[in-house]
Amino acid sequence: MSSIIHLLPDHVANQIAAGEVVQRPASVVKELLENAVDAQATSITLVVKDGGKSLIQVVDNGTGMGDTDARLSFERHATSKINTAEDLFRLQTKGFRGEALASIAAVAHVEMKTKLETDDIGTHLIVEGSAIVQQEPCVTPVGTSIAVKNLFFNIPARRNFLKSTTVEQKHVIDEFQRVALVHPSIAFKLIHNGSELFQLPSSNLRQRVVGVMGSKTNQKWVPVNEETDLIKLTGFVGKPEFAKKSRGEQFFFVNDRFIKHPYLHHAVSNAFEGLLKDKAYPSYFLYLQVDPKSIDINIHPTKTEVKFDNEHAIYSILRSSVKHSLGQFSVAPVLDFNKDSSMELEYTKHKSKAKLPSIDVDRNFNPFEAEKDSTFSKKKHSHSIPSKTNSHWEALYTEKEFDENILNIEVESETVSPQLFQSKDFGYDSSGTFQLQRKYIITSTKSEMIIIDQHRAHFRILYEELLKNITAQPALSQQLLFPLKLQLDTNELRVFKILKASLSNAGFSISEVGEDFVTINGIPNRLPESETSILLDQLLSDFDNDIPDSGFEQTDRLAKSLAKGMAIKNGTLLQKEEQTELVNLLFSCKEPMLTPLNRLVFVKQSAADFDKKFM
Repeated sequence: MSSIIHLLPDHVANQIAAGEVVQRPASVVKELLENAVDAQATSITLVVKDGGKSLIQVVDNGTGMGDTDARLSFERHATSKINTAEDLFRLQTKGFRGEALASIAAVAHVEMKTKLETDDIGTHLIVEGSAIVQQEPCVTPVGTSIAVKNLFFNIPARRNFLKSTTVEQKHVIDEFQRVALVHPSIAFKLIHNGSELFQLPSSNLRQRVVGVMGSKTNQKWVPVNEETDLIKLTGFVGKPEFAKKSRGEQFFFVNDRFIKHPYLHHAVSNAFEGLLKDKAYPSYFLYLQVDPKSIDINIHPTKTEVKFDNEHAIYSILRSSVKHSLGQFSVAPVLDFNKDSSMELEYTKHKSKAKLPSIDVDRNFNPFEAEKDSTFSKKKHSHSIPSKTNSHWEALYTEKEFDENILNIEVESETVSPQLFQSKDFGYDSSGTFQLQRKYIITSTKSEMIIIDQHRAHFRILYEELLKNITAQPALSQQLLFPLKLQLDTNELRVFKILKASLSNAGFSISEVGEDFVTINGIPNRLPESETSILLDQLLSDFDNDIPDSGFEQTDRLAKSLAKGMAIKNGTLLQKEEQTELVNLLFSCKEPMLTPLNRLVFVKQSAADFDKKFM
């Protein structure tokens, strides 16, 4: 009987390994940046085209490699980071598996130029699908330059599963930020499609956080510092008033490596208990230094998951440290036993009686007595009340000799809040609707009763209206008396620029887009000015992780996000006219039965259903 077990060819094994290591262009960016950091580079440049699908190039000024090492680096399990199994328990470097370059070369065209400082010339290699096509000497600066082209060229199925350029760009930026945030002493630069997105000079930790997240973030951070025998903790947490609706600004680093750890995240969230609004998430950049022997980072190919020997102790230290920092900088309420000296009594006056305040009253003062030296009495106004003699001032309250101009004075009426809908005559009887629990609108037809969810109904109405405005007929906007200036971080600004044209059609008048802010002069008619920043913040959060290419999908998501934020909330009291308007507008929609998220807007109860309940 012939053997059925056989060894896989090297190129097939490399492609299988690539399936774990290289999931998308951002995976290549992570591996190449970490190799550049391990090479002791002080300046790293990342060049990306089409979200990394066409080109990913990393240029560093690190130690470089000789011709033998350059060729050997593309072999499987070839690494300079570890020698024995014990080295796995005292790791200080990032790329130690020795699979990165081999896996990348198995699914892309790779070109490397590298040179040692002691060599006169460098080495130029071209690798395609694990096969070294060319190796020759070349003239190149000290360091290494690796260009990865046509990712997944030999695996069409994997390439077809890549997202849009915008989405892949977002993931590349995320990986770039994670490496740049933990190495502030290294200068980083990111260029995408010829445009420079980041220019980060060598700096300290706080300046690096501000450089990555935007200059407006400098005012919202509270430093965290704690050192124990088990752990050294540094970093920053965001003030509660700057909490966001998304989890975008949450970073954990352990021994200079980005990790994801839900248990530690819970510790930080617990420290913010009672300080955050509903569905708001704290921002933090926390750096943990622990003994390498006490953690295991070799449990996942991407090395973003770690196991600690003593998680409970680290949880307690992290929670108490964050809470202490919030209290120390007067962000959280604390007991302060340091009294203000101005509020303390002197010892000599401690038992002295308090002096009663003296009040001087002019008992001869008459408020109705005319001032002789005043010129006010010489002026006569057309609508003033004619005065009598000072001795008969009581006549003002009895006699009826008033100027007729008094009756013509217009008094400002009580402020009326703007109506939710503009009044139109649909021929609908307003007495046929009423509101239940400030959530449902009850109306009826000849044979049945209709129960409408007011929030979902308004959601459907605004969605169809916004779709029409964005695609066909731009909406009118109400101009603001004072322009609204919103501070945005780098990712939010990138998303805003992509959606700017659609937002303008939806009714936003945008006058200026700066490096870290936007200025808005007008907003949609039905959007209160006080809710504008909240709505845009939620909108940018919705598009943070995934921005579809230009087309209907992007317009549809934008309309859904805006309509959901602008729709009236359950708990809002509606007048009869507003209830009637809502009902009529709902049933004039193309799809009144369902919300844009396919949830029921209303239910029906027929007379026969009620008859059954009384049987």
